[in-house]
Amino acid sequence: MGANVSQLEREIGSDLFPANEHYFGLVNFGNTCYSNSVLQALYFCKPFREKVLEYKAKNKRPKETLLSCLADLFYSIATQKKKVGSIAPKKFITRLRKEKEEFDNYMQQDAHEFLNFLINHINEIILAERNAGPSHGNGNGNGKSSGGGASTSQMATSTASKSSSTSNSNSNSNSTSNSTTTNGNSSNSTGSLNAAAGAAAATTSVLDASGGLTATTTPLVQTNGANSEPTWVHEIFQGILTSETRCLNCETVSSKDENFFDLQVDVDQNTSITHCLRCFSNTETLCSDNKFKCDNCCSYQEAQKRMRVKKLPMILALHLKRFKYMEQFNRHIKVSHRVVFPLELRLFNTSDDAVNPDRLYDLTAVVIHCGSGPNRGHYISIVKSHGLWLLFDDDMVDKIEASTIEDFYGLTSDIHKSSETGYILFYQSRDCA
Repeated sequence: MGANVSQLEREIGSDLFPANEHYFGLVNFGNTCYSNSVLQALYFCKPFREKVLEYKAKNKRPKETLLSCLADLFYSIATQKKKVGSIAPKKFITRLRKEKEEFDNYMQQDAHEFLNFLINHINEIILAERNAGPSHGNGNGNGKSSGGGASTSQMATSTASKSSSTSNSNSNSNSTSNSTTTNGNSSNSTGSLNAAAGAAAATTSVLDASGGLTATTTPLVQTNGANSEPTWVHEIFQGILTSETRCLNCETVSSKDENFFDLQVDVDQNTSITHCLRCFSNTETLCSDNKFKCDNCCSYQEAQKRMRVKKLPMILALHLKRFKYMEQFNRHIKVSHRVVFPLELRLFNTSDDAVNPDRLYDLTAVVIHCGSGPNRGHYISIVKSHGLWLLFDDDMVDKIEASTIEDFYGLTSDIHKSSETGYILFYQSRDCA
């Protein structure tokens, strides 16, 4: 290799460097590691990247949107002449701050809340452009359902865990440090999302008696015309949960389906993602002030409830709820419990009538929180690309070994200690690779 070849290219080797692939870091604008880490994770989710680049190819773009800016960024990375380097996503960040004022400051936002906003907002843009028709420049092709499409034309209201464990972590980050002192506020949040002004959808939250898992979804306002068809966002990220409740008085079983874009998981010490999902689907008794109103009995009765996955999404996004309010400390803290996330994942908490119960997932990307608490820290991401594992720390990109992933499971003791822990996991279905 020549003298101008980067260290990363040397580590990978010219013979092993994937053809037509590019590994570019993203410049940090003083506080944007929360965005950079999520964007890198999404870029290496193959179905998502392909749809964004397809949007770029088809869209005539009469006006700038957050989706068009994202498409331009992905296209810029994918068409670079160099194999490695860095790009400043200035246009995307500028548009993001225009779309949502909470991001228009120099306080680092929570990466999960950014992910929720981005995915939902992209979906809203697609719906709005579809509703405007072909003259808007992107009225055909984007909403067409493929084989992995959603099984329902509308999305239900979101459910949120009864535990107040999601945090809006605001921190002031430095692109050269993995853990930086910050100034900010941590607010109690269910992880739901405020829809942007003029959007075609809104997000609501309802307390979920199961307490262990959260589904973040967006109900569509329009119920007819083109908006009744699923978008490619649905096709990639949307799954279905089914909630089964059995009245202990009359034995009547009622069920309700709810759609989700991502699942939020409570964390316990020395557990695994599989264990967390199993616990979510354990049967829970609804009693006392939490009784179930049985339509058959026409009164509130004790009942048993369980929630299972009915449709597994193409990309399964799992959010580990690392930020929790602790009464004894009178503040939010970071929970650095050790939670193992395997390279391969199969869900065992599926319903009896699940659409694709045997779906096997491969770990594709992990957004990692580095720091000691919700009010301070930094975000990085690790991704798998063509069999290689790479670490993206803003504009820096390094090759890592698969064994390094274990360093991000969490701590077995002293959970208040500064740590680098997996925060958002992206699992890609093997049948769409």
